[in-house]
Amino acid sequence: MKKLLMSVVLGLSLIGSIVYADDWKPYDKNGNILRTDRDATGKNAVVSTARYEASKIGLEVLEKGGNAIDAAVAVGFALGVCEPQSSGIGGGGFMIVRFAKTGETKFIDFREIAPKGATPDMWDVDKNGEVISDDKEFGGKSIGVPGAVKGFLYALDKYGNLDRKAVIQPSVDLAKNGYKVSAIMNMDMKNQLNNIKKYPATAKIYLKNGKPYNVGDTLKNPDLAKTMEKIIKDGEKAFYEGEIAEAIVKATINAKGKMSLEDLKNYKIKISDPVKGTYRGYEIYTAAPPSSGGAHIIQILNILENYDMKSIPAGSVRYYHLLSESMKMAFADRAKFMGDPDFVKIPLNGVINKNYAKTLKAKINEKKSQDYTEGDPWKYESNETTHYSIIDKEGNIVAVTYTVNGVFASGVVADGTGILLNNEMDDFDTGHDKANSIQEYKKPLSSMSPTIILKDGKPVASLGGLGAQKIITGIVQVIIQMIDYNKDIQDAINFPRIHDAYGELTYEGRIDKNVIKELEKMGHKMKNGGEWLEYPCIQGVTIKDGVLRGGADPRRDGKALGF
Repeated sequence: MKKLLMSVVLGLSLIGSIVYADDWKPYDKNGNILRTDRDATGKNAVVSTARYEASKIGLEVLEKGGNAIDAAVAVGFALGVCEPQSSGIGGGGFMIVRFAKTGETKFIDFREIAPKGATPDMWDVDKNGEVISDDKEFGGKSIGVPGAVKGFLYALDKYGNLDRKAVIQPSVDLAKNGYKVSAIMNMDMKNQLNNIKKYPATAKIYLKNGKPYNVGDTLKNPDLAKTMEKIIKDGEKAFYEGEIAEAIVKATINAKGKMSLEDLKNYKIKISDPVKGTYRGYEIYTAAPPSSGGAHIIQILNILENYDMKSIPAGSVRYYHLLSESMKMAFADRAKFMGDPDFVKIPLNGVINKNYAKTLKAKINEKKSQDYTEGDPWKYESNETTHYSIIDKEGNIVAVTYTVNGVFASGVVADGTGILLNNEMDDFDTGHDKANSIQEYKKPLSSMSPTIILKDGKPVASLGGLGAQKIITGIVQVIIQMIDYNKDIQDAINFPRIHDAYGELTYEGRIDKNVIKELEKMGHKMKNGGEWLEYPCIQGVTIKDGVLRGGADPRRDGKALGF
């Protein structure tokens, strides 16, 4: 129940006026979630994000002459204002940028890190290694050193056309003037009410007279507006040094956590290459470790590539069975091998190797469900081999996924700043000597998977999602719906999904009941996730014959806009 996706795709030219309905809402007059009217079509631009307000801001920045990177940064700050329970400048994430002129693709890693002095022993555990309290998930011990501001400003300074004020001011205005609380946000407030109440600075912003805001109420965050104004004026230094940094450290320590001014001042982003794979002739560029998402998306696709998926009816028993078995094998490898590559050696090339995938495919029994242990990707380790997505008029592509992790994160707001601090430390495993065990300055394993798809070197689609480990399986299912079944992006996003990581197949109640019964007979342990799974929430776009299609997930508040 984590991980923010922001998907924004912007068109190949910026001619004409932006058109959108100012009264659009993802809920009806009774405050119930609406599952319709999420997509958009455009020849000039399409923007699809997790919030309507952020989509508008992305388009407006482009209209001012901004490029894809400018819009990506603007949307990042905006989502931190209007979907703060899922993202914000108190968190971190990943960005993939592909440059039209050179064809070069870069992966910008601004994931949070563990502060100095962090060890597996900072949490009290029982004899089974389970954390006794909620310290790993909430409060100061769950807070990692945030990287979002440094990551966004690096991208803006190096690749953007506009200055900080042009890009960030719309979010300042949004924080000052407020936005409407959605049915999803109201639900999130109710679910996390006790944790919000624990911290006065958090309750001051996200509760109204001690209770969650009602659907349709206006929520403002003037302290966050002031923080962003300081960032406009002084750049990253305003966040990582001085009074904002002091407030972050004080709030973390008061909540029994670890963080120092030195941790903030010394935080560094990392620039590398994305993970690259192929699926039926399409090129897949996606997140590199410490995200496990990219590698395992490619791994699952590699397994499924051994089947003629288009001959298997979408939504059939065989369709979901093959998905489930492929997912379980990928997650067995994830649990064993994946971590921060600066601290552990990862068989990355082996995991995404197509010959390795064939050995995994050979394990699948088409008549029954099985449990799997990790494979041996080391044999194939050779050199053969968050979200929001943006394309500008020059053809530059940006895909971003960033997060504060859990819903309302650590629960801790740094007093006077409006910044809700992440709980990314919860993404580490408990105990010592594991690939994903906690160490100071180490990054926790992530499932964020901003993904770009090309065909013959030209952009075809961009995807990403929120929903922790469900991001991986959600993106896979949207990709196969688009490529194998030739579905429109919105139809691909809407199609009923499953998720199976470790032997429990969670399904959407919209799936045919006879299919569910047959899967049960095959030995699948079935769990009804409701008519629509709350997660993963996928946003994305496709580009075909000069027409942009934006799809946004009706499982939460996503909305695409176009002109």
